[in-house]
Amino acid sequence: MGAEIQPQSSAEHVAAMREFNRFYTARLGLLNQRHLDGEFSLTEARILYEIGANPQITATALRAGLRLDAGYISRLLSSLGKRKLVRQAVSAQDGRERMLTLSPLGEKKVAFLNDQSAVQIDAILDGMSAIDRDALVQSLATAQSILTQGRTPTVRIVRLSKMDDDVLRLINEYYEAINVTRRDMPATIKKIIQDKRSGVWLAYLNNQAVGCVVLKALPSMNSAAECKRLYVQPRARGHGLANSMLESVETFARDNGLTWIYLDSFDDLKAAVVLYKKRGYVPCDRYNDNPQATIFLRKNVSERRPGLRPHE
Repeated sequence: MGAEIQPQSSAEHVAAMREFNRFYTARLGLLNQRHLDGEFSLTEARILYEIGANPQITATALRAGLRLDAGYISRLLSSLGKRKLVRQAVSAQDGRERMLTLSPLGEKKVAFLNDQSAVQIDAILDGMSAIDRDALVQSLATAQSILTQGRTPTVRIVRLSKMDDDVLRLINEYYEAINVTRRDMPATIKKIIQDKRSGVWLAYLNNQAVGCVVLKALPSMNSAAECKRLYVQPRARGHGLANSMLESVETFARDNGLTWIYLDSFDDLKAAVVLYKKRGYVPCDRYNDNPQATIFLRKNVSERRPGLRPHE
């Protein structure tokens, strides 16, 4: 019998990948100060490409897709805007978001970059046989498949039993994101957490707290509570977390004998208002004295109704 082949150690795997990384970054000229010997850095060129391939992409989605630091990409977008390559417009659905498009000049620059990149790759492939080219392309597809599999994020929605730093951090982020003027003190949040007919929920994405929502009992109304502070960090949007948190809140309210959930919003938060209405919230009279609120909604949660799927 032949000797049993032992699997490579983890250290050998790491060394092999690092060796290939060094090879292809040099082979493609990625270490040069300017991409393809042009006027852009590699990161700038990639940003321009992504905006051209995805017109109206939000700055948040772009940052998440490229895994860039928020401050860094903000500076790059500002620079590209000053050079009249990228245009930014406020989203009609969410006033906090910026929609990105290429200017006519930006489109010309991207077209040139695409042509130069195609020439570079064609030169690499030109010296190979047809069999080798097919094998290389298939190997790249296999590598991409392996590196992207099993990356479905883990989502948890948790009703807090005690105050923690995450809830204060997220609620403060919410305040700053929409410039809330009337803010709850930490002691108030603590009382809501301790109230059996109220609660605070956090959304976790891959075990990181990235969203929050508050349900506060309304003593002035019979069997009613108010939903407040619904927030998901920009980097975590697109996973249905806001919808999942609302589902948890409504289930809790129904299980605790509440009939109505009230909430307020304002005109700029179009995406949130659309979600509320999809979940069955309907217009109602003003029920509070919030000076920033322009929209008032409520929902009868006493009977379970079909809800949105988590990703919607």
